[in-house]
Amino acid sequence: MNRIYNRVWVCRVCKAKMKADGVKVKAGAIKCRACGSRALRPKKRPA
Repeated sequence: MNRIYNRVWVCRVCKAKMKADGVKVKAGAIKCRACGSRALRPKKRPA
């Protein structure tokens, strides 16, 4: 489960997935590789 969901972020614009540190994402230091957007959200876990 950790491999699939831990540190995985999804771009809100193009839906690309990437792994990154949460502190860097919240600081705005990480951007999407595909479109360059900084709007990322954590990958959703199934209920």
